[in-house]
Amino acid sequence: MQTFSPSRPFGCTNREVSVVGQGTWNLEAGDRPSAIATLRRGLDLGMTHIDTAEMYGSGAAEQLVGEAIAGRRGEVFLVSKVLPHNASRTGTISACEKSLKRLRTDHLDCYLLHWRGQYRLEDTIAAFEQLHSDGKILSWGVSNFDVSDLEEIAAISEDMACNQVLYHVKERAIEHAVIPWCQRHGVAVVAYSPFGQGDFPAPKSAGWRVLEEIGAVHGATPRQVALRFLLRNAMTFTIPKAATPEHVSENAGASALPLSDAEIARIDAALPRGPRRRGLPML
Repeated sequence: MQTFSPSRPFGCTNREVSVVGQGTWNLEAGDRPSAIATLRRGLDLGMTHIDTAEMYGSGAAEQLVGEAIAGRRGEVFLVSKVLPHNASRTGTISACEKSLKRLRTDHLDCYLLHWRGQYRLEDTIAAFEQLHSDGKILSWGVSNFDVSDLEEIAAISEDMACNQVLYHVKERAIEHAVIPWCQRHGVAVVAYSPFGQGDFPAPKSAGWRVLEEIGAVHGATPRQVALRFLLRNAMTFTIPKAATPEHVSENAGASALPLSDAEIARIDAALPRGPRRRGLPML
């Protein structure tokens, strides 16, 4: 039985976007035919939200995505990102045009500032607005922005679609302030590295046992339970990377997994968010 990823409104775009998408960080470093087959399998399963960036493989990931979505561009909610050192007004426009060429498309569905750098936010946003006016991007957002940065953006423009941030069951800092802020302002939250980077709950740990026990009730894996936990807020999306078609199928199965309030409370207790810290965690 195939499981297809459901969708929900993506911030201010009024677009329905798959809640579980596909990340591509370091995807170009593996077997290329397998990576392309995996992305296409994800599309087959409704995981039409594909995220990439000019930084990933110095453009190689974008080229891989462009090949994978050839002939299927109309299915895809395609996102890429501009590096901070390219995010001047003219630099952002130039970087976007290069990304479009690598991706073999004439537009992005959303274009993000990868993290905050030296250039004024007003200049980057002006470039985003110009790209939007020219039809080269349909929406824009940010990545790795804390509440104070989001407030600055909101004072400049009300058109920010999303904030892409680090979020997994062992790193829940954004639940303190970032998610509530985004919820109040209608900004989508996109969780990157939703399984962490080598720090997913270890087998036989207390957190793992809870994920495993809940998964057993639903015929699901601990990873699927963890991914579904991140999606319990209506503003949240996630973009796990998958290296194989089997892995992407597992990710797709997480989105429709039913979790009761009691099960969510068990996960919350076993893998608590911890106290609020200074600064926003990021990779």
